[in-house]
Amino acid sequence: MSEGHIVRPYGDTTGDGMVQLSFTLPLDSTGDRAKLAEGAAAQLANKMGMDPALVVHSRSMGTGFTFFVVYGRVHHLVDTSTVQVVERDYPLLTPQEANASIKHALRRRLTVVGACIGTDAHTVGIDAILNIKGFAGEKGLEYYRELKVVNLGAQVSVPQLVQRARAEKADAVLVSQVVSQRDAHLLNTREMSAAFRESYPSDQRPLLVVGGPRFDEAMAAELGVDRVFGRGTTPGEVASYLVHRLAPATDRKAS
Repeated sequence: MSEGHIVRPYGDTTGDGMVQLSFTLPLDSTGDRAKLAEGAAAQLANKMGMDPALVVHSRSMGTGFTFFVVYGRVHHLVDTSTVQVVERDYPLLTPQEANASIKHALRRRLTVVGACIGTDAHTVGIDAILNIKGFAGEKGLEYYRELKVVNLGAQVSVPQLVQRARAEKADAVLVSQVVSQRDAHLLNTREMSAAFRESYPSDQRPLLVVGGPRFDEAMAAELGVDRVFGRGTTPGEVASYLVHRLAPATDRKAS
């Protein structure tokens, strides 16, 4: 195990192991209960491996709930040589390169249907990828001449999404999920993938892509989708992936 692969948290000085942790406990912290609540927060942090653990902030979150920020030292090391991540296995293309690839390989526009499904009303993610204004300095998929983009917006039911995808003869379906309480993003994604598999022959199903800040990119197979994108994904990454999967003859060596 190479010493260069070993890292530890940094707080005040290099290698001091200091970390900051925030959480909420179902405890009242008003009046005489404040010390008990802070003591409980420190105890929890201790049991999680922080020693010493200092409660640096607490705020009531309503009757019977308190939010805490705890600062303390951990003694764990991280071996980066054992970290497993989903590496990008396709080249990043400019809009001009993506358009040319689609035109050459498909000789038609590539159709993308996007939505936020279930009760999720947060369209920031799907709009960042699809809308022409884009995200992080990159224009969204609507900017790509050879892409036909159908943005269904928020709170779209799975049957509605399947029906529209069939009507548009979608090549790919992009779903954004921000709400994750009680694993709603995972449940909705599994429901969506199952519905598409029931509605399409296996060789005709559109590419299924999901994204959101709480997804683990390694969960694609488990969720029944083709690709999972996490926090910070840009329109160019999504467009390049679509070209990689749907216009394979144009693949280049990943950059």
